[in-house]
Amino acid sequence: MIDADGFRPNVGIILVNDENRLFWGRRVGQNAWQFPQGGIKAKESPREAMFRELEEEVGLRPEHVEVLGETRRWLRYRLPKRFIRRHSHPVCIGQKQRWFLLRVNCAESDFCLDRCEKPEFDSWRWVSYWEPVRDVIYFKRRVYERALEELAPLLFPEGAPDRPRPRPQRSHGRR
Repeated sequence: MIDADGFRPNVGIILVNDENRLFWGRRVGQNAWQFPQGGIKAKESPREAMFRELEEEVGLRPEHVEVLGETRRWLRYRLPKRFIRRHSHPVCIGQKQRWFLLRVNCAESDFCLDRCEKPEFDSWRWVSYWEPVRDVIYFKRRVYERALEELAPLLFPEGAPDRPRPRPQRSHGRR
């Protein structure tokens, strides 16, 4: 399902524990980390897609979480040109996402990364609030930042924690 502008509707899931640390999943066979996310099927609401993806990707059901909130509107990111599949019709140029913030109210042993036939993650850990913005693949960075900024007041009514300084860029040549 791709919209008229070329964006695939998608949900993003930010899971938080009692220490306000976030679930950070490593993609199967890669050194790439991200929040759980997935496409919205035809005739499925964003909330329904979120609960389906939550169970498929991390093995949690609605009774394992409390929905704290969601972004007010769609947040979009464009795919880099090399990731656009021009032979597909309609062509998908990126994703538009609704982000959900969920408080986990179950044991870590309830997490199950291989609940579905093709697992998304092979490992996970709890991270500080802003770490995902720094560590996610570059083209998703701004969407992660916007989602975390919008949802932060739900966890931190007195103000979100300070962001860590950006990692230094590597030099690619001689000086």
